[in-house]
Amino acid sequence: MINVFGSLMGSEELEEIRSSLEAQWIGIGPKTASFERLFAERLGLPGFVLLDSGSNSLHLAVKLLDLPPGSDVIVPSFTWISCAHAVVLCGHRPVFADVDLGTHNLTAQAAAAARTPKTRAVMVVHYGGLPVRVDEFAALGLPIIEDAAHAVDSRLNGRACGGLGDVGIYSFDAVKNLAMGEGGGLTAKDPARLVRARQLRYCGIGKSGFEASASKDRWWEYSVTDFFPKMLPNDIAASIGLAQLRKLGAMQARRRAIWELYQKEFAGLPWLIRPQDAPADARHSYFTYCVRVPGGRRDAFAQTLYEQGIYTTLRYHPLHLNKIYGSTARLPVCERLNEEALSLPIHPALKDGDVEKIVAAVRAWTG
Repeated sequence: MINVFGSLMGSEELEEIRSSLEAQWIGIGPKTASFERLFAERLGLPGFVLLDSGSNSLHLAVKLLDLPPGSDVIVPSFTWISCAHAVVLCGHRPVFADVDLGTHNLTAQAAAAARTPKTRAVMVVHYGGLPVRVDEFAALGLPIIEDAAHAVDSRLNGRACGGLGDVGIYSFDAVKNLAMGEGGGLTAKDPARLVRARQLRYCGIGKSGFEASASKDRWWEYSVTDFFPKMLPNDIAASIGLAQLRKLGAMQARRRAIWELYQKEFAGLPWLIRPQDAPADARHSYFTYCVRVPGGRRDAFAQTLYEQGIYTTLRYHPLHLNKIYGSTARLPVCERLNEEALSLPIHPALKDGDVEKIVAAVRAWTG
């Protein structure tokens, strides 16, 4: 079966892991610090805090805003559940907004339409790696949580996505553009938020015993600044991340080549709507190649590909349709995407033969 998502791992990752094991350093340590520094430098961020997952990074991002209890936070419905879970786990309410049919991204206009008297923040998601026009949200006068889980290599007007809002997060799970197995992290415009993020990720401990040992005799004592779960990364994941960071450019070039081939080969298919390319002032990360098949034929198309050994999926089932959130919203674009959208395989581990098979199968389908 040809997987819809995948990562490219090899000797570089193994060597980085080996050096950590030989040093007997498998928890948070020097590899974590190196990855944080190099990642921030590559993306031009003011700083970066590595965490154990993208989902926990969202949780921490919401926490860092210090919103009044029970605030409303605008969240696009066409995204992963962690976006809404993070809001709920911090004691707030996600208010779901519709997305643009072409980009699958939240717009400032849709966010304004979803605003309530209790709205205190807005979350934007760079769907599939296509940048959101984050600057257009400034008129709302709300702090912006920027979900760049799909957008580690995306840029808008030369600036890295994730660094455009007040707090931005990244994901490094097993299928992301830069994969660690599990991992994530965040950045923030305000340096004080980065300091606080480092405190909170270790159960809210202000200083570890090791850090405190230079300033007092009883180094095993520590102070707790807040109630918060443990979200520490480790040097094994960071080792993989360091190797992945070095070859990110090559992996992105492969993703782009597959994307451009799909765009060319599928251009003449009247029953298929291709995803949008990034505009001239932006750069895509090519995390997912999400097509649309209108007319109630999407499921049959997916089944045909599956029978030929090509796995596809829908990213994502609209959040407002999940009963757990108690939403009564009717969001026509998200609901339309729920019936038409389908992600085709795109990742650097795809072989040329895999790509050729996918192209041939899509072009041969008549519906």
